[in-house]
Amino acid sequence: MSANELIDPFGRKVTYVRMSVTDRCDFRCVYCMSEEMTFLPRAQVLTLEEMQFIARAFSELGVNKIRLTGGEPLVRRNVLSLVQGIGTLPGITNLAMTTNGSQLPTMAADLRKAGLKSINISLDTLDGEQFTQLTRTGKIEKVLAGIDAAVAADFPGIKLNAVVMKGRNDDQVVALVEYARARNIDISFIEEMPLGNIEEHDRGETLCTSEDVRELISERFKLIAGTENSGGPSRYYHMADHPSKIGFISPHSHNFCGDCNRVRVTSEGKLLLCLGNEYSADLRDTVRRYPGDLDRLKETLHDAVTRKPERHFFSSEGEVDIVRFMNMTGG
Repeated sequence: MSANELIDPFGRKVTYVRMSVTDRCDFRCVYCMSEEMTFLPRAQVLTLEEMQFIARAFSELGVNKIRLTGGEPLVRRNVLSLVQGIGTLPGITNLAMTTNGSQLPTMAADLRKAGLKSINISLDTLDGEQFTQLTRTGKIEKVLAGIDAAVAADFPGIKLNAVVMKGRNDDQVVALVEYARARNIDISFIEEMPLGNIEEHDRGETLCTSEDVRELISERFKLIAGTENSGGPSRYYHMADHPSKIGFISPHSHNFCGDCNRVRVTSEGKLLLCLGNEYSADLRDTVRRYPGDLDRLKETLHDAVTRKPERHFFSSEGEVDIVRFMNMTGG
């Protein structure tokens, strides 16, 4: 193995890091967290300088894509400085972000100027009442305005993310595709992740597979399987009459671990090697015990990647396999 690469025991090279900048969010989406949450004390969360230092180590070890996530990354104070800092790192050719869109009306243009290349915006429904039920605190008008602001800012890549749940928002699938088509942007439909025990939401009853969603879309649009690889877990389909792509992320029904090139860093500095595995390495301890020691941090990353498992296993009955919530994992 090269000292300048991160290669796991199964020969997969890590080139993509999803980095959570906060566990906090201005929404309380039913599939992400409980309605009453206790968030991390500030001292336990990585500083923006520590995050940029970790990003630098990854970039020097062959990572070329970093996605900033949360919680909601845009509620983190001074997050634009982190975007600017990571965006200037040699080797990072794709700096992306996943957001709920609520802050984009005022921040989209500045994010584009700061160097953000692509942006994923969560939108599970176009129905205002449904939206409030799913997010508990969100206002759909702000998100729709945020999407329009992102389009106006002319990002090279804009994609909607929709988590589909039977009986809750599966009636919105075709409307969401039509909305994406009208704006010439892409959309991905995601099977719900069984992360965290949420008592008021029965995942076993609401699981909607990618095949279920494809059948709903196919009633309105003819889908053609694509061959492109975005560097993430989406499998893309095309529509013959429109350039917008439709992606499917299927952790339950179609395991995508064979070519996994991703790891996650939580806002408190835990390196998660697999979405469906509890093992983590403590990067915060390394950067605080050995401040400025890039070689020590790289050694920690090399040691950790030897523990990356071959695959995850999620229950199809909605049982909770991982006790941490999605906002603690990093979206």
